[in-house]
Amino acid sequence: MIVADTNVIAALFLASDRSEVAERVWRRDPTWYAPVLWRSELRNVALRYFRCGLATLAQCEEAMAQARLAIPSVRTIESDDVLVLRMAARFGLSTYDAEFAALAETLQVPLVSWDGRLLERFAGRAVSPLDFLR
Repeated sequence: MIVADTNVIAALFLASDRSEVAERVWRRDPTWYAPVLWRSELRNVALRYFRCGLATLAQCEEAMAQARLAIPSVRTIESDDVLVLRMAARFGLSTYDAEFAALAETLQVPLVSWDGRLLERFAGRAVSPLDFLR
């Protein structure tokens, strides 16, 4: 069981150089948790792919549809407002990143992320996908 950040989730549905690693993480442990925020963030990532010419709008729409089908596999949990604020203050994170950190702390599971700030500031629990696979 892990908390997966949005970029790891996105790599499952939007083709990138990180997709193979994300798929390996999924195969190793398919029980993923994420705060409700991940859906909105995934829409942002998809739009960024479109605007950068990495995917067509149709591909982005398909990725969102695939993610919706996978939602039961990515267990979505409401964040605790107080814990998120405290984690953001303690680790110098945005509240967006703190949602993932707080969930990982609450569940006492690894937070799998490519985000350098999360990996640095939440080192006790955050781990890169490659380190998770080791």
